[in-house]
Amino acid sequence: MESFSLDAVDLSLLDALQRDASRTNQQLAADTGISPPTCLRRLQRLRAAGLIERQIALLAPDKLASLLGHGLQAVVEISLDRQDSAALDAFELRVNADDAVQQCYRVSPGPDFVLIVVAHDMPGYLALAQRLFTVDANVRNVKTFFSVKRSKFAPSVPLTPSASSEAATSWGC
Repeated sequence: MESFSLDAVDLSLLDALQRDASRTNQQLAADTGISPPTCLRRLQRLRAAGLIERQIALLAPDKLASLLGHGLQAVVEISLDRQDSAALDAFELRVNADDAVQQCYRVSPGPDFVLIVVAHDMPGYLALAQRLFTVDANVRNVKTFFSVKRSKFAPSVPLTPSASSEAATSWGC
């Protein structure tokens, strides 16, 4: 297993990217005080290590709602009858394949899964619930909370080292 470490420049690059991934290599290099070729090599290294999953655009759901229709977002708690590894994996695989599921978490204690789902309207949510939950004999309980307002959405990962870590953070890769 190869050792991988992050220094302050790596953390600065990761933080800049998660705030605005559209910035050019030259802009990132200037902001971190390194040359563009060095910046590019570091970014390639961070991608190869799997620390950068992908680069995407975050859309404005409130602005799109007026153009595409209102839309619903919900937090859904799911409890299964059987919690063996195969049952959990099968449910997770099925919901992850559905485009309406934005996020899927296995949780403990309490329900087995928490999902963040979207639907165009209430009939769309009903179709989603039947497709994902009703037809699955292993789903014991579904509890849905509909969002009336999103006050914060921050997909960024905190990158400041904790007090217990060293200046350079190392992982086995």
